[in-house]
Amino acid sequence: MKRTVGWIVVAALAVAMLDGCVVPLIGAAAVGGGTVVATDRRSVGIQLEDHKIESRVNAALIDNIPKTAMNIDVTSYDRRVLLTGQVRTAEQRALAESLARKVENVREVINELTVGEPATLGDRTDDTLLAGKVKTALLGADGVPTGVVDTTVEQGVVYLLGKVSPSEGEAAARAASRVSGVRRVVQDVRADQRAGRGGDQEEPDRVSEQRQDQRSPSVTAGCAPRPIAGSLAALTNRRRAG
Repeated sequence: MKRTVGWIVVAALAVAMLDGCVVPLIGAAAVGGGTVVATDRRSVGIQLEDHKIESRVNAALIDNIPKTAMNIDVTSYDRRVLLTGQVRTAEQRALAESLARKVENVREVINELTVGEPATLGDRTDDTLLAGKVKTALLGADGVPTGVVDTTVEQGVVYLLGKVSPSEGEAAARAASRVSGVRRVVQDVRADQRAGRGGDQEEPDRVSEQRQDQRSPSVTAGCAPRPIAGSLAALTNRRRAG
């Protein structure tokens, strides 16, 4: 669910306000139905396009999949769409990805949907509360600039998306993994060696995760992100939208 915790940041501050967290918002403006954040490393045009993409994908899903059969959260960052949540069948999972790929200006789809019963209201409420905690942790984390990370939480899994330097990505992952209640942190990060210095060049995409020690509310000391297996790992092959 887009409780806003995974790496897509339309600015942690803007997302925090959307989720009901009372946080002063500086350098942001609502334009054309979306919030544009000055500290976001995406251009204003791309920020606005990401808002439009989310609306288009949501509309396509509603038109083609029964609402009772899905609980899907759509997040777009730099025209890359992350799908999280649940659908009842494998066919609906594939259909959701296909619909997202066909939406105008989508260049990549990250399908993290699971097959099963949609999350309960209680589960979604827990994710919303956890998202707020993670956003607060990121705001106070050393080495994580404000507004460069977007977060999405789904059943205790935190997805982090953004355009960051390697050190910023590691700092954000550590901060999120230490929040009580977080089961796992998944990064889908555009590593940018020049991030924070005004550079536009990007290193290849990188995806990693941190798992919390299930016996403790905080990450095991010295635990570093490692390559993730499964569907997110396939992102390294840059699945582009058709």
